[in-house]
Amino acid sequence: STAEGRAAHAYLEDRGLDREAIAQFGLGYAPSSGEALCRHLSQKHPDQLLELSGLVSRDPGGRLYDRFRRRIMFPIASESGKVVAFGGRAVGDDLPKYMNSPETPIYSKSNVLYHLDRAKEAIRQQDFAVLVEGYMDTITVARAGLGNVLASCGTSLAEGQVKLLSRFTRRVVVNYDPDTAGQAATERSLAILLEHGLDVRVLALPPIGEKRADPDLFIREQGAEAYRKLLEAAPAYLNYLIARAQQMDLTTGEGKLSAMNFLMPYVQRVPNRLLRSEWATRIAQELRVDEPVLRETLRRAAADRRGEVKAKPELMARAAKPAERRLVQMLVEADGFRDKLARELRGGELGELYKGLETERVFAALVAACELGERPDPAAVAKTLPDNDRRLLFEIVFELPAEPTWNEAESCLAVLRRRRVEAELAAVQKQIEAQPVAAAAPGGTVRPASEELRRLLQHKHELHRRLAEFPE
Repeated sequence: STAEGRAAHAYLEDRGLDREAIAQFGLGYAPSSGEALCRHLSQKHPDQLLELSGLVSRDPGGRLYDRFRRRIMFPIASESGKVVAFGGRAVGDDLPKYMNSPETPIYSKSNVLYHLDRAKEAIRQQDFAVLVEGYMDTITVARAGLGNVLASCGTSLAEGQVKLLSRFTRRVVVNYDPDTAGQAATERSLAILLEHGLDVRVLALPPIGEKRADPDLFIREQGAEAYRKLLEAAPAYLNYLIARAQQMDLTTGEGKLSAMNFLMPYVQRVPNRLLRSEWATRIAQELRVDEPVLRETLRRAAADRRGEVKAKPELMARAAKPAERRLVQMLVEADGFRDKLARELRGGELGELYKGLETERVFAALVAACELGERPDPAAVAKTLPDNDRRLLFEIVFELPAEPTWNEAESCLAVLRRRRVEAELAAVQKQIEAQPVAAAAPGGTVRPASEELRRLLQHKHELHRRLAEFPE
């Protein structure tokens, strides 16, 4: 045992790996001399074969030297368990921090998943895989009792890796590192996983104090059970993507356009037409985008799934849709049925019809004024509103509307009722997607849906039925 070897061993122990774990995962150490492996292998194998192996390189002077130096070594095995490559983690400050074997006659990094040889049976039994970023993440998650964990060998997920994974399961929880590079890797992986029709969830681990937590750190500090609970509650990919889009400024048309263009590539990759339609409802609700515009954008995206599709910002910047604007005008002008209209907007089985609309605060103020039994005075109502809503109210009431009729009011109310049902449908779909990942029952049979899931699916069916009753 050399001083270097002892230092490497101490590093692994500090990362929570004992001798048993080191042996279990075949970890080793490449010394800094740069010639130990080369000298050993050259006794039995010709130089040409050593170069082909990817374990040694040749300097400008023609001398062979070890490719991996002063690094913890992680063997990378094929699906059958044969070691085909290595990953090396620098012990000191050497760069790059991680180095992998190059492509060789027996190793194509886009067709190998780290730990698949050990994980495949657990993946089959549990019918889902956990996809992490690094070797240590994989080892720590596996040692926490979740043997169905894989890594993409430090590279962006490739099509060959997705096809390989698809042979064992169609369900994946992506749990990459929380830094910027990890978020980018998550989004790239989502794109290719969706294109191949996999059911994807995303686990974004919460920080620990001020530290961003990868799976390795989280489990070492918070424990396996805490990680398992978060994994079971991992939200569907759409929730993750919408949350990312909502970090943009959605108060302007340009901001909504940016959010749309962030989401569009993922929409394009969803192969199922009905699922794309549900995306339209969810995205429109969450981003408060004019849904007909969004649906048309999605229609074009479906027709050209690899093309970039952009929505026009001027169509997305409208602060209030025609039905909303007309109802606001009627609350001010319709002396004959103002009170009835206010009651319809306020009550009913759907609740407040204006809840969640761009005009919500304007409606709330006008309805409150109507409940006092008076004709709303726009100037007085405006004083109770924030600047943006005040400008919107004046913009609407200063238009020159036609004489209001109850038939027109009913038509506008129907538009709002439909939107409320669509919003509720989106919320129910979100709850369905948030249901915990359920493992398959012994023998590969599917476990029955939980009572809560059955209730949600029944409610979703009822909402679809109610939507069908509205005129298009």
